Amino acid sequence: MGLNQYNVRVYGLLMNSKDEILLSREHRFGKHFTKFPGGGHELGEGIADCLKREFQEELGIKIHNLTHFYTTEFFQASAFASNDQLISIYYKVDCHQLNEIESGQKSLDIDEGDDHTFLWKPLAELAEDDVTFPIDKLVVKRLIQELS
Repeated sequence: MGLNQYNVRVYGLLMNSKDEILLSREHRFGKHFTKFPGGGHELGEGIADCLKREFQEELGIKIHNLTHFYTTEFFQASAFASNDQLISIYYKVDCHQLNEIESGQKSLDIDEGDDHTFLWKPLAELAEDDVTFPIDKLVVKRLIQELS
């Protein structure tokens, strides 16, 4: 396998006072998937700035109190470009605008032909199968361990 580049992704673990976590359901590139909110790092941008930008673009909210939770520790090829090595970074985040986010809410930066909505999932019901990608599944497992 010849690798072309790194693909750095940054995700936020946003929880509300009802002990729910925000998930992102998307249909892009001909695939359906569920993941944590966030997205791709852009050249010349800080990692935290990337996550703040993604939440602003997709939900129109400002996040703060970013606390590192997990960074990929193993090789993972991108699900969308098999010649790209994926590096995912996860932060627990806070937001003063939680009441503005509703389950079923559509993303503000949706591309034509794509579907992208958000949902609140009770932490007590969160399972690895609720998310699509291997690194997200590992993060769910770590979250469950931390909460028990």
